[in-house]
Amino acid sequence: MIIIKLGEDYKMNKKKKDDVQLTPIEELIKEDFGAEGTEERTAFETGVDAFILGERLKEERKKSGLTQAQLAAKIGTKKSYISRIENGHADVQLSTLFRIFAGLGKRVSLSVS
Repeated sequence: MIIIKLGEDYKMNKKKKDDVQLTPIEELIKEDFGAEGTEERTAFETGVDAFILGERLKEERKKSGLTQAQLAAKIGTKKSYISRIENGHADVQLSTLFRIFAGLGKRVSLSVS
């Protein structure tokens, strides 16, 4: 789960939300991808997780000043594999994930909720 915190200017109380008739994001997701636990919703959430992982990898790689090719060479894989992960199009084994982030000088920690 990603939590986005907005500045005070963007916070709204319930009355103000009702006045502008905002639809909660959960309702929009349910409408487009089904209720939690459905096959369609699970596929959507898996895709979101892959996207988030890819974006985080891209961010950390760029902070380290490495290209995809340089990172791939550093950890012994192909540039195309790094690209597929960054674009959310690859399943990643935990051992590979640890190796990739170690190549960026980072540690991966997991939490289960």
